[in-house]
Amino acid sequence: MSHSHDHHHHDHHEGTVLSEVELRVRALESVLVEKGYVDPAALDILIETYETKVGPHNGARVVAKAWSDPAYLEWLRKDATAAIASLGYSGRQGEHIVAVENTPLVHNMVVCTLCSCYPWSVLGLPPVWYKSAPYRSRAVLDPRGVLRDFGIELAPEKQIRVWDSTAEIRYLVIPERPAGTEDWAEADLAKLVTRDSMIGTGFAKAPAEVSR
Repeated sequence: MSHSHDHHHHDHHEGTVLSEVELRVRALESVLVEKGYVDPAALDILIETYETKVGPHNGARVVAKAWSDPAYLEWLRKDATAAIASLGYSGRQGEHIVAVENTPLVHNMVVCTLCSCYPWSVLGLPPVWYKSAPYRSRAVLDPRGVLRDFGIELAPEKQIRVWDSTAEIRYLVIPERPAGTEDWAEADLAKLVTRDSMIGTGFAKAPAEVSR
């Protein structure tokens, strides 16, 4: 099966042109609001919260702390849910989280084969491609090929572990810390952490890509 995960184009649309998915979402929102099932103000607040205030920012702070604080990293390994909650991040689809670490020998990748379980409290709203059937099936059958679609080429000897989220467990990938950041503060390290790197379909940014 051939499928291109051009995730950059899912999230950005020029002008006022809406994708088919966005049109469906807006149509559904209109029906729910019209029938009185949903308060439009509450809906706007929910979407804004997970799109802009949460986004991947919470997860980036968790990763940055894990990179710079060995004791916190050990806590994440033992009980990620509690370690993440200690930073104030818990709630919707984030009740039980397991942290998995990328290393020079292992690359971790997350999928939800049955639906689209996703740790909203640390990553915000799930990207469109994460919910797609091609990603959900190919991530298990051909993870190396899926990563290649995302522009990630791994060495043949590097093992790929695919974690399947469930209704009970969400996963957060701790990407490898970029070289040359040994003296960076946590706030600067967080700028290197991308949403895709915490799903396992990307890497953290290189130091040259951000301003400190």
